[in-house]
Amino acid sequence: MQISPSVLNADLADLAAEVRRIEAAADWIHLDVMDNHFVPNLTFGLPVVASLLSQVSIPADCHLMIADPDRWAPGFAEAGAGSVTFHVEAARKPRMVAKDIRAAGARAGVALKPGTPISQIEALIPSVDMILVMTVEPGFGGQAFMAEMLPKVQQARRLADAADVDIWVQVDGGVDLESIERCAAAGADVFVAGSAVYRAEDPAVMVELLRAAAENGARP
Repeated sequence: MQISPSVLNADLADLAAEVRRIEAAADWIHLDVMDNHFVPNLTFGLPVVASLLSQVSIPADCHLMIADPDRWAPGFAEAGAGSVTFHVEAARKPRMVAKDIRAAGARAGVALKPGTPISQIEALIPSVDMILVMTVEPGFGGQAFMAEMLPKVQQARRLADAADVDIWVQVDGGVDLESIERCAAAGADVFVAGSAVYRAEDPAVMVELLRAAAENGARP
């Protein structure tokens, strides 16, 4: 069970300090890159990510909510991200995007919006290392968890298991101490939590609580 706190609800004016608050407890730091084209929000781009990664030691999990991942995705891997996820809805040649990310040294992930069926990524499975099932509409933090996405998480887990390789299933959106157990029970093993972590009194303690809840949900 891996916890990847999102900085979307952190203090963006001091990202390095915010990351250090959870660095010892978390497995990844989740960086939401938005371009105000693919989603109606604007966060930060490659220069900010590269600068941040030069100051922290935790691996970066970059989620690209951008309109042209074919062009930009490899650069995030080259900047030092350990995992780079692009949206299947945005990529012109998704298999090539995944190949380029891997060639640049990162794990390749593919993400689906809530309205995108899992069938859209079936042909991509041999080319990716992670499936990200969005459990909110991408673009803003603090949204309510969409429980109707749990069957899609189950579908993603079945696809990953059938591939007989190490493919992770990530969930992102509204993940808290209640919903994380349900996601783990459905087959997720990587969890993005923003509000739940950075609005907690002690973000590092919340990371450990979320991990324990996920482990509890994953027990048969």
